[in-house]
Amino acid sequence: MSELVSTRVRNTAGKLGLPHLAEAIREYTRRADEGKMGYLDFLDLVLSEELAVRDDRRFRQGLRLSKLPHHKTLDEYDFAFQPDLDPRKVKDLATLSFVEGKANAALLGPPGVGKTHIAVALAVAACRAGYSIYFTSLDDMVRNLKAAETAGRLTNKLGTYLRPGVLVVDEVGYQPLERAEANLVFQVNSKRYEKGSIILTSNKTFSEWGQVFGDEVLATAILDRLLHHCEVISINGLSYRLKNRLQAIERENDVA
Repeated sequence: MSELVSTRVRNTAGKLGLPHLAEAIREYTRRADEGKMGYLDFLDLVLSEELAVRDDRRFRQGLRLSKLPHHKTLDEYDFAFQPDLDPRKVKDLATLSFVEGKANAALLGPPGVGKTHIAVALAVAACRAGYSIYFTSLDDMVRNLKAAETAGRLTNKLGTYLRPGVLVVDEVGYQPLERAEANLVFQVNSKRYEKGSIILTSNKTFSEWGQVFGDEVLATAILDRLLHHCEVISINGLSYRLKNRLQAIERENDVA
């Protein structure tokens, strides 16, 4: 490609908002020359590469806006440490068919067993697949909604939790709620029903949610919508944090 044509292509790509194409056009033409590509093959190469760059840019932007505490994947989860957990059930969730169907997923179990890790990994996978995601603890969500309600901005703040394709609600049950707070949770759950997915983690069984939400009727109404289309996975194993602490103590004793 002549320098004049190369410059013109770069300028046109820049005006079209294709900065990667502007930077990589020489590499594309080199690959086309080496592969003796026809016009359509060359066009397919350029468009495919540009789409991949845009998808990666969208993915990274989605993660930045998600409020996820980390970006761990299922490959980093130690299934061997939780022998009672069937990896196939988790990997079935990772196909994101429940997200496509606007259904929910609930991860139940005691603290430290990796519920949040799995929830985050599913959210990362959903973001990679093109879904918008948002992470919050139940306590933070309730606190933010209460503050917005007091300021007369509840409808606007509800949008934070209603817009994402996937809402991750962590630590359900760690703090009991008052009835007014539980009603705010009901509003989010009700408005998302069959419109977007919720992934939640909880250290309480569903039978204990009446205590968590301070009202059996409200808890039942929340569960009715949540569980209508929901995959439930219980993890009843040992704590990863306790495991890591015990290993650290053993190393300290060995050194001593």
